[in-house]
Amino acid sequence: MKPKFVTIDRHPGRSAQTIGVARALGTDPDLIHEPSVGVVGTKGDSQCYLGVLSKVEAIHAQLKARIGTGPNQLKMRLVQPEYTIATSDGIRNGTREMRYSLIGREVTQDALCEHLSATGLAGTIAVVACDKPPVGTLSALLEHNLPSIIMSDGAIHPGKEPNTGEALDIVSAYQVAGHPDAEYRHLIACHACPGIGSCGGMFTYNTMQTFIGVVGMQPLHMVAPPSDDPRRTNEFAAELVDHLANLMKNDLKPRDIVVRDSIRNAVIVAMAVGGSTNVVLHAPEIARAAGYGDFWKDVMTPEEFNYLSQNIVPVLTDARPYGKYSMVDIDKVGGVQVIVRELLEAGLLNGDVLTCTGETLARQVERLGARKADGKVVYPVEKPYKPTGGLRMLGGNLSPDFSAILKLAGVEGGLEDNLFRGRARVFEGEQGLLKALDETPETFQNHDMIIVRYEGPSGAPGMPEMLDPTSRITTLCRERNIVVALMTDARFSGGSVGLVIGHVGPEAAIGGPIGLVEEGDEIVADLNVNELNCTQLQDPAIYAKRKAAWDKVVADNGGIHPNCGTADTRLLHRARTSAVPATRGGGLHPNREVWVRAPRNAERQNFKLRNKHRPEFDKSF
Repeated sequence: MKPKFVTIDRHPGRSAQTIGVARALGTDPDLIHEPSVGVVGTKGDSQCYLGVLSKVEAIHAQLKARIGTGPNQLKMRLVQPEYTIATSDGIRNGTREMRYSLIGREVTQDALCEHLSATGLAGTIAVVACDKPPVGTLSALLEHNLPSIIMSDGAIHPGKEPNTGEALDIVSAYQVAGHPDAEYRHLIACHACPGIGSCGGMFTYNTMQTFIGVVGMQPLHMVAPPSDDPRRTNEFAAELVDHLANLMKNDLKPRDIVVRDSIRNAVIVAMAVGGSTNVVLHAPEIARAAGYGDFWKDVMTPEEFNYLSQNIVPVLTDARPYGKYSMVDIDKVGGVQVIVRELLEAGLLNGDVLTCTGETLARQVERLGARKADGKVVYPVEKPYKPTGGLRMLGGNLSPDFSAILKLAGVEGGLEDNLFRGRARVFEGEQGLLKALDETPETFQNHDMIIVRYEGPSGAPGMPEMLDPTSRITTLCRERNIVVALMTDARFSGGSVGLVIGHVGPEAAIGGPIGLVEEGDEIVADLNVNELNCTQLQDPAIYAKRKAAWDKVVADNGGIHPNCGTADTRLLHRARTSAVPATRGGGLHPNREVWVRAPRNAERQNFKLRNKHRPEFDKSF
């Protein structure tokens, strides 16, 4: 692929508005025929996005100050800031509107594709917030593939329960949804999310911001500071312009930075921070945008992923939702670069990959003077917070795609000798489960395996996450000292904890085995062999009988199972007819065929991943 920027020619019709914009922005109209630079931001309807505007304006001002024809200035056309739109996961969880969340990643990417390509930006700075827009932004920048850099807007500060002083966040509010005292529920809601910024725990936002930093597209020291930190509008804004100028000078593009080994680095760090299960949905999409069509073949196999998580990569952070602390606390003890330093020194990351600062990853960490782990918020690799990585992929007869994902870091009980055996409780959609949790919570028993289906990329459509039901189940289990597991063809919030398994595929809507499970079936999750199985479906006769019955229901309903959600908008219809499986990123592609712009080979670098503290585990893949 030969990326190219667009310049405005001297046609008077095409120059007229360009001259007008330059005058309105206060820049030199004589520069309108030069390559363009600009800043973009992601916007939405929650407090996650409230800090974006101030950062975009600060960066725009710094860019404007550098535009000109003098020494050390950028002889370029400055364009006005542009914004994308997204919905709030925090507000929509548990509602049918949550189906638009993952679709929002695609909408962000499409909007930025239009802006970057039609405007032809030669240099871009992006300010990102919330969960899905940052991934859509990075994907768009990778496809555009001209010098670009990202900065997180930053996390929100934890709230505080006024009576006890207990730290709160949005997960705290979801976990009290079933509390009998309405005043107490309102009290927690009022104090859970003070100020501005994206969710502060190691939920999806901070998992993916850490990923973006480690993959090389965001300076590491800009990941952890909170949204209201003055560094973001002061020194960070000027630094970003300096870095962008350097990227353009050296023609260092996103696909030079985001390569096979840098993506592997980012996935390993996601394991080490006990990150969100959404990382295995977003990493394939980022890899696709970087030119690698199939993450699980080109970058890392499921077998290697599990081997690393089981034996090589420990959890280093005592972070919410499975621990105590937030990203604000990680910033106080030195930031994400501390985690990266620990992993580099242990031999777990390739430090030779390039980053957006123009340095290698190892050199950037060295220049930042990354501290050693404090041992309280961030632990050393030698003596980690948890010995095994936070994520595990499962195959088996319920997940022949080898797509099912479990956040092991968040499991609070139920795995005896790494095995869970339970009884299926089947719900044809999330709303049925929420109704049961609201009205008949006493019907849930120890070792129930709740199954929520027809909520996948095509079935819902949109693959909503399920923070509301998982939070209620977590509270129910803690109160009654029982274990209730949940599996679904949908996905989970990074704030979910418990024995919850998402992305089970193929999804029910396209005939996956999860759609054939019946109430009372035995479900076995065996982490010794990394399989998720239904005992009854191991019998070929039972499987064939149930599949034939399922096929008939679909045929009698015009080709769509009646338990699928209603696709009653253009966006939902697009998802219904074009969503690809979670293993390929869950994105929207014509005819469900994953599209890759300018595919490239996943070249292996001369790096041997190992954990020097565990020399007994030295398997090659």
